[in-house]
Amino acid sequence: MKKRVTGIGGIFFKTEDPEASRDWYSKHLGFNTDNYGSTFWWKNKEDKECSTQWSPFKNDTTYFEPSKKEFMFNYRVENLVELLETLKNEGVTIVGKIEEYDYGKFGWILDNEGNKIELWEPKDQLLK
Repeated sequence: MKKRVTGIGGIFFKTEDPEASRDWYSKHLGFNTDNYGSTFWWKNKEDKECSTQWSPFKNDTTYFEPSKKEFMFNYRVENLVELLETLKNEGVTIVGKIEEYDYGKFGWILDNEGNKIELWEPKDQLLK
């Protein structure tokens, strides 16, 4: 099997007012924000363009369920389908079904403490 996690794809967290959080981070820390948060562009060691997403979510979001945490990490992966099958065989809890979009495939698992983790097989070249 190829690499499992290749980097951090995103940091998602709950907040009372996502718009105010986006504005604060834009004003004070220089984040280039939009309705989804902020996308950070970088190059990996193979000089391939990659991205990491930063996104505040409204406190009442159900997107992080079944986890009760105020945050969710998104990890960049290679070959999501194969990885989820391997994780399932290792006894890891898989949440939901794979979803595919123009910018990549997504799958979800629970870690040993029940935290929901999003796994993303990106199509970085399509994100810009």
